[in-house]
Amino acid sequence: MNRRPTLLAALTLTAAAALTLSACGSDDSPSSDEDKITGADTGGEPSASPSSSASSTAGDGRPEINLPSDLKLVFEETETGDPVKDAVLADNAERMRAVDAAIAGTDPKGEALGFYNTGKALEAAVSWVAQFEKANATLTGEARYFERRVTLKGKTSAVLTFCADESKGFSKDKKTGEIAKTPVTKNSYVLYNTRLDKNADGVWQTSQIISTRGAAQCQP
Repeated sequence: MNRRPTLLAALTLTAAAALTLSACGSDDSPSSDEDKITGADTGGEPSASPSSSASSTAGDGRPEINLPSDLKLVFEETETGDPVKDAVLADNAERMRAVDAAIAGTDPKGEALGFYNTGKALEAAVSWVAQFEKANATLTGEARYFERRVTLKGKTSAVLTFCADESKGFSKDKKTGEIAKTPVTKNSYVLYNTRLDKNADGVWQTSQIISTRGAAQCQP
C-alpha cells in the first residue's frame, strides 16, 4: 500500500481563527445553511452497540492508533447491515481517533492523521492540532459520537453526519496536568457534516468537515 507523506513537520501548520480548547477534539469551523455538504441525510438505520477503545489496529496496512488511558472515545451506530456504509463508519471512527492521538502525542509523526484525512479536512485537522501544540495542551475525558448517518454518493464518495457529546471532554495542561473543566451547556454538543472519499487503497478518507456547535438536533 502506498501511503501519502504524513509527518506533521512536513505539513503547513497555518493557524486559522483561534479555536477554544474547552472540548474534546472538535476541530470546529464556522458554518451556515449554505455550508452544508451536498447530499447529507439525517435519516438512517437503527443503532447498533456502541464501541470504544484506547487503541485500534484496523489491518490492511492501516496504522495502529493508541490513545492515553484517560481519553476515551465512544462510537454508536457502528453497524448498519450494509458493508460499504459500515466501512465508512469504521474509517470515520479511526479519523476521530487519529486527530486526538496527534493532539495527545501518541502519534507524534501524525501518521494516522494523514492516513484518514485529505484535502480541506487534513488542513483543518492539522490546524486544530497546532492550536493544542501552541497552548501546550492535550485532551482528557470522554467524547461520545452518535446519530451517525451515512449517505452513499456513488461508489467512492459518501456523506456522513453525526453528533458529538463533548460534555465530559476537556483540555489538560501538558506541564501541570491541570484540567480545564467547563460547565455543560448546549455548546457541549456538536453536529458534524462530513464528506468521505474512497482512495485507491480502499481507505475512506475524510475530505471535508463542517461542524456546528450547539446544534439543536444534537441536544439531549
